[in-house]
Amino acid sequence: MSWDWQVFCQDTITQEVGASCFGQGGDITYLDWMLSAWGWTVSVSLLSLIVALVVGSVIGTLRTLPDSPWIVRLGNAWVEFFRNIPLLVHIFLWYHVIPSIFPAMKSLPGFVLVVFALGFFTSARIAEQLRSGILALPRGQRYAGMAMGFTTFQYYRYVLLPMAFRIIIPPLTSETMNIFKNSSVAFAVSVAELTMFAMQAQEETSRGIEVYLAVTGLYVISALVINRIMAFVEKRSRVPGMIAAGGGGH
Repeated sequence: MSWDWQVFCQDTITQEVGASCFGQGGDITYLDWMLSAWGWTVSVSLLSLIVALVVGSVIGTLRTLPDSPWIVRLGNAWVEFFRNIPLLVHIFLWYHVIPSIFPAMKSLPGFVLVVFALGFFTSARIAEQLRSGILALPRGQRYAGMAMGFTTFQYYRYVLLPMAFRIIIPPLTSETMNIFKNSSVAFAVSVAELTMFAMQAQEETSRGIEVYLAVTGLYVISALVINRIMAFVEKRSRVPGMIAAGGGGH
């Protein structure tokens, strides 16, 4: 078996190896294409993560509200719906079905629809983690906030949520890494991310080993960067006695 890494220096149109692996004068090499695909993967992942954190935080908080059974049931229904349907089905629902129900969404690019699908799917998992984090706190913290005259919003905002988020940083790290891996399903609706690049480049060049090794390397780099960032966040936000010293990928 012989490997040919010059495949990344080939022009995507003429298939000729150029003097540089970066296209010049409007030419695009497979390296250019792969880096562009990596950019799309990072964009989909980060925007989906923002959606997941915002929605998941709201749903997870609602599921722990006292004396609000219908709000809790609504939060539970959200989690069960998005957690028990495969991600690929969510992608197709958002790409094909929802725009048919809401015609205004037909003008949205597939990239945006994938961000919503992946973000809402992940929000269910984050909501469950935040709920567990809040319930893991001593009841005395809630009662202390109430004794100080805080409203429900205030004792969640200033007492419960800051501690709960510190507790769930390790599982949030895993979810952040998962969202990068799950972004690979975006190829199913023609988002030009890494997996779509790998499939098309392998077909055009017949150098599947080199292409998939390079793409795998970029996924690994992305995961390692996320792990280190989240480990730094956990270290800086750790409260002694509340979070195990060995968490966060140390």
